[in-house]
Amino acid sequence: MLTADKAMAGDGKLIATAGLQQVEGAGGGGLVPWATLSGHDTRAQTSGSVFMSRLPLPDFTLTAYGVSLSLYDRVELSVARQEFDIASLGEQLAQQIVGVKVRLYGDLVYSRWPQLSAGVQYKNTQYPLIPQTLGVQKMSGTDAYIAATKVHLNAIAGRNLIWNTTMSYTDANQFGLLGFGNANGHQRRLQFQGSIAVLLTRQLAIGFEYREKPNNLPLPEDNALDVFVTYIPSKYFNITAAWVDLGRIAGQSDQQGWYFSLGGQLW
Repeated sequence: MLTADKAMAGDGKLIATAGLQQVEGAGGGGLVPWATLSGHDTRAQTSGSVFMSRLPLPDFTLTAYGVSLSLYDRVELSVARQEFDIASLGEQLAQQIVGVKVRLYGDLVYSRWPQLSAGVQYKNTQYPLIPQTLGVQKMSGTDAYIAATKVHLNAIAGRNLIWNTTMSYTDANQFGLLGFGNANGHQRRLQFQGSIAVLLTRQLAIGFEYREKPNNLPLPEDNALDVFVTYIPSKYFNITAAWVDLGRIAGQSDQQGWYFSLGGQLW
């Protein structure tokens, strides 16, 4: 009979190799989904993780939180919610996100080639009034992506280097908070996302992320980037601080701020 064990803190993968949970709930960095799954489970184990992130900006505040389940080092299931407060209007945007990711090939540490995973994220915008004033007709959409992630041991002055490349197929406006596509319907495009980080110690990493975003609306939408520091003292807890630049949002320029995220594995 096949049985599954829960992954405990001393078991499973090496610390830090599961990455974090990004703002849409998938395993990865802060902005970008990686090929990593969100837990430290091996092929005979399961694990559960939670996260909460907050990004205050000059004219907006983004809050994201969610849970994920990683099964047998093969499949990741995630549920997340994003809330976007608009200070000048006293209004809020929000969306629900349900994600599925499957590891297709490899191991980011031990295989010669990068680990590959493919995923989808179904998004549902909760408050349609503001997107509709911009001509957006679709309040739900599905992002599809494929990601490649690799760790190079002792790559820089004896320290480990990790990189990730993700290609997504999406028409989500501001991650989906402003709906999908435009007045002409869905306008999906391939978008590049990338991350690179150096592990200064087994528990401390610094890195950079970049994420392209579709530009479907009359008000221009800029690409996003961040510079982050992550501390992972154990598999049960991680904390990240990042400087984030989201560019122009709904006509408001220079939307930059400090992002903070807490997360960890429940079992």
